Amino acid sequence: MSRRRTLSTKKKLALLVSAAAVAGGGAFAFAATSNASSVQNAATSTVCQGLATAFGNNETFIADQRANPDAQSEARIANREAVLAQIKVQQEASGCEVGESAQDSQPVTPPAASTPPAASAPAQSAPAEDTGADAGAATGDQVCNGSTVTLSGEAGAPAASSNQFPAGTLLKVTNLDNNKSTTVEVTATSGSCALLNNAAFELVREPGKFLIRNALIEKVG
Repeated sequence: MSRRRTLSTKKKLALLVSAAAVAGGGAFAFAATSNASSVQNAATSTVCQGLATAFGNNETFIADQRANPDAQSEARIANREAVLAQIKVQQEASGCEVGESAQDSQPVTPPAASTPPAASAPAQSAPAEDTGADAGAATGDQVCNGSTVTLSGEAGAPAASSNQFPAGTLLKVTNLDNNKSTTVEVTATSGSCALLNNAAFELVREPGKFLIRNALIEKVG
């Protein structure tokens, strides 16, 4: 007569616990890998969006210069076209779509209505740097509300360009995500309320990012 070996209740419980631990470990490893991949994809997306915004801002600036040319427009356009070429190199190196373009999220506020000129005087277009309500903000006021901040791709000492503030205006830009700030002078016009050149952007950026979503911009002079 054969004897069948049976497992005790304690041994059965031990085997079940071991199996659950193995299964749980596999699930944890899968979740960790998935989370790492998600973080990497998000970082790449942020870089690409920042570069696309910089590309779009420069395209807007070139279009404005061609629509309203002056004696310096050809030189400005040539400079910005070189900037576009450099951004394409950065896009390719970062795994982004080369030539992808996006506009700054902050719409340009139209100027307040003014008294029309006399019939005998020819109509004049408003200067590019004085097209928004923020241009009349007092010192210390927050401006460019809702704007993201990116870089123009231009070299040189820290500076900014703007479509709302004239040259000589001082703007303080604070990255609220890392509390870094810099005060720069507006030296040129652009397609956005506040656009930092490479040197200025390096002072406030987070490593690996080409876009500041959470920014505080103040007029300080």
